[in-house]
Amino acid sequence: MHAGRSYTFTEFLLWTRRPLYLLILLDVALVALYQLGGLHWLAVPWNVILMLGTSVALIAGFKNTQTYNRLWEAQQVWASITAASRLWGTMTRDYVNRPEHNRRLVYRHLAWLTALRYQMRESKPWETQKLMPNVEYRKHYDVPEKVRTLDAELIKYVSPEERSRILGATSKATEVLSLQGAALRQLLDDGVIVQATFAELQRVLRELHEQQARSERIKDYPYPRQYAVINAIFVRILCLLLPLGMIDLLAPMNDTVGGAMGGQMVWLAIPLSVLVSWIYSALDQVGESSANPFEGGANDIPISQLCNTVERNLRELLDERDVPLQHAPASPIVL
Repeated sequence: MHAGRSYTFTEFLLWTRRPLYLLILLDVALVALYQLGGLHWLAVPWNVILMLGTSVALIAGFKNTQTYNRLWEAQQVWASITAASRLWGTMTRDYVNRPEHNRRLVYRHLAWLTALRYQMRESKPWETQKLMPNVEYRKHYDVPEKVRTLDAELIKYVSPEERSRILGATSKATEVLSLQGAALRQLLDDGVIVQATFAELQRVLRELHEQQARSERIKDYPYPRQYAVINAIFVRILCLLLPLGMIDLLAPMNDTVGGAMGGQMVWLAIPLSVLVSWIYSALDQVGESSANPFEGGANDIPISQLCNTVERNLRELLDERDVPLQHAPASPIVL
């Protein structure tokens, strides 16, 4: 996510500039055909464009609302994961009286957080990070899960045997929770914890399972493709017809305006239609980039930072005071 004041206009313009090139060429060509080529039949009544623009605005607004809701739900899910993680650390410290068992339970939980965030960063066919505007913008930040492998991270938290089981599982995060549940059962059988403690810790594990499922649902089920493609098609139709409607609006002024612009007012359709078309296309691009809050984009939920914060909190509960300080990000983009 962007943790600074805001994106600058220059950043936003550079990010959305590619549609501008095509829009300028298209509008220049259509106006030239009307004004220089004499193809006056190209003009489209402005009322038609007005109705189309209103419909596209409603559809674009619907898409952006829904994609923002996905982003907001992802933030809520990971806020719940953070709260449940701190609860897990506190309960294991207070209920499990043996430090070595307490430490294993906490570190295995850190392994679950690690496996889950790596799972959330896996690429999906519908995600937008392979698009050139997003590829270019990634020069401003790094995605931690693309820099280090999951294997290298798990070494810090679990034994080689458990790491091998986790890496060999289809759902690595689920495998960690399974190992955690088996460890709790073993502690109960060995008399380290009582039945009531076992039940309370299992309740927290169930909460973690539920939050993982919610996070997976957002990751694995995209914004419905039928709505995404309708919005993209309608925006392109509007961008194609908008300069023709502008011509219809400006052409009557050719005979009423004197001076240098006398008879040339339709050329104003180029900058005006480019501006309005850019607004619609940029709105569509923003909505599409917000639909997948875990893909490694600049507007993602900062799950890597959240996991780092939780790790510091839990290790401090274990009285580990040598936890490395979290370095300030080199850019406002925090992942």
